[in-house]
Amino acid sequence: MSGHSQFKNIMYRKGAQDAKRAKTFAKIGREILVAAKLGGSDPQANPRLRSALAAARAENMPNDNVARLLKKAAGDDNTESYEDVRFEGFGVNGVSVIVEALTDNRNRTVPEVRSTFSKYGGNLGDVGSVSFMFDHLGVISLEKECVSFDTLFERAAEAGAENVEETEEAFVVTTSVDLFGSVRDFLTENVQEPVRAEIVWHPKNYIDCDFDAAKTLIKMIDVLEDNDDVQRVFTNFSCSDDVQRKIDDEFA
Repeated sequence: MSGHSQFKNIMYRKGAQDAKRAKTFAKIGREILVAAKLGGSDPQANPRLRSALAAARAENMPNDNVARLLKKAAGDDNTESYEDVRFEGFGVNGVSVIVEALTDNRNRTVPEVRSTFSKYGGNLGDVGSVSFMFDHLGVISLEKECVSFDTLFERAAEAGAENVEETEEAFVVTTSVDLFGSVRDFLTENVQEPVRAEIVWHPKNYIDCDFDAAKTLIKMIDVLEDNDDVQRVFTNFSCSDDVQRKIDDEFA
């Protein structure tokens, strides 16, 4: 494990807050439904459901919404069937893109995602075509005000985590995917409830983009994230502070 460093945020900018909030709730709700249907409605016995419920808390999803979803998942009349689908491809400037989706109709989702890649100068590849350029990790974020870095470092090491890093907003613990659930649960019991806990694709290296490429990529990401079937989008693009300021002004 290493010490202090900056952990780049791989989930990029969001658009209008109200619209995005509703969309986020819908995506988390779908994940809760799938997790509960596959593994049961008891979070203690269902790691995927625990992660989905943690995401719901992190987004301040109303408890009534969560309760309705769990009731629906347990009902005999719940005939909805979703499958996990991962898309991999390239955006402009050779930027790698991974798209995770939950869909009840692959024949609808595949052409929609492919069309979005093409519209913004990218191309969809086979599964495995870019994922080797990312690390598949568990990421657990905790509030800095509630624990010291040294204490968290010791607890995380005891739990089997790979690393602890400090950002401006939080302490970030990274784990292997296999140990994600046990590390998250250990930190919850012995340190604090995480602000966020999720499994992500973290780039091994970043591709620096100029303003035009960054703007195109952000537009593509926004369209992908606006797709009801798409859960999350990961890329390995970055840009300079000057380009970032221009992007902020452009999308303000």
